[in-house]
Amino acid sequence: MSTPPAVPPHPSAVPGHSPAGRCPVATPLYGPDLDGDAMPALYEELRREHGPVAPVTIAPGIEAWLVLGHRELLRLTREEQDFSHDPRRWTLLREGRVPADSPILPIVGWRPALLYADGQQHRRMRAAVSDALARINGHELRRSVRATAERLIASFAARREADLVPHYARKLPMMVITGLLGLDERTGQQLVQAIAGMAAANADSVNAGKRMGVILQALIEEKRQRPGNDVPSALLHHPARLTDEEVLHNLVVMLVAGNQTTVNWIATTLRILLCDPAFRSSLTGGHLSVDDALDLVLWRFPPTQNFPARYATRDLTFAGQEIRAGDMLLLGLAGANQDPEILPADGVPVSGNRSHLAFGAGPHTCPAQDPARLITRTAVDTIRHRLPDLELAVPESELAWVKSPWSKGLAALPVRFTDPQLPSATSAPSSISQSGEPS
Repeated sequence: MSTPPAVPPHPSAVPGHSPAGRCPVATPLYGPDLDGDAMPALYEELRREHGPVAPVTIAPGIEAWLVLGHRELLRLTREEQDFSHDPRRWTLLREGRVPADSPILPIVGWRPALLYADGQQHRRMRAAVSDALARINGHELRRSVRATAERLIASFAARREADLVPHYARKLPMMVITGLLGLDERTGQQLVQAIAGMAAANADSVNAGKRMGVILQALIEEKRQRPGNDVPSALLHHPARLTDEEVLHNLVVMLVAGNQTTVNWIATTLRILLCDPAFRSSLTGGHLSVDDALDLVLWRFPPTQNFPARYATRDLTFAGQEIRAGDMLLLGLAGANQDPEILPADGVPVSGNRSHLAFGAGPHTCPAQDPARLITRTAVDTIRHRLPDLELAVPESELAWVKSPWSKGLAALPVRFTDPQLPSATSAPSSISQSGEPS
């Protein structure tokens, strides 16, 4: 696995100013006080002070523009001639003004994957990724998610209590995704542990990243020689002719981005069902569907609240701000979803309206949103039916969000129940075919 370029800090990287040292003063988008409860108020404060594009700092001395307007974010994501995905255009990085140990580098360092490419190169890799995802058998995926969910529920059912973040929402997506990769259960567990180690952002994170790379490289070598009905084989043998390195890094993007997004989506949907009696009653009575709950989460609590990054390809005026070539711009997904310009007068999204920006927009719209929705819907449906008297084990006011400017996820979701409705025999999930037939 390639690593971001190591660059020394530059003395002119001065915190407290907008990109390239220009006024107005930038607002920190990081720190211990900015959790999921505090961020919405910050977005509205930035919108009042600066309009739909606001100057922020995302790490000490690292400045960027946060795009909060719905219309402006659509322009940012659609006009590749003005806004590139390639971080090698980033002025601060090119001028040596980003410390080698900056926490932002692992997120925005260039890799040969669709997330960091524009134009024809992006279209080539996206075609392979989209085709590989489209070949997933939806019926088999639903069966696998349900079986995995029932195994997890059975593992804590006897205790009549659980924390649904670590015991359910965090485990289920990755267990399903490792099946899509064609990994055996033991190797899949090793991959899950390596990805968790990377996300922990501690002293072992670098080694965890190396372990993930070793597992994926071995998987690629195996699928190159003995292809199967799985995502890596589809990527390796696609007409786009991705190199092994491109396959590896696109798998990393799919694993890291897709997994955490689905974890947050499951947990937050369950929170709404547990904390909103009117919504839960409407759902039970058939007036609303689980998909309505999923869409409500995507509007109000998008699993990814801010997403890096685009880089201006030229000097331009954007929503009244003077943007310079090489400036970084962030996708303010949560802020754009709450843009008063596009919400009804009461500020509540209309049921069935999917014009939210939770999955981005334009050529880089998330290609995995359909399987992610299927996984989330099935996970929520299964636990509702198996634990019908599920309730919160703590007051709603005690539920906390993870402290992150990027991810919108619950830190914990403790619940209790008394009457689990478990199947007589819980089978192991079948592998997921991409050919349209059970494997």
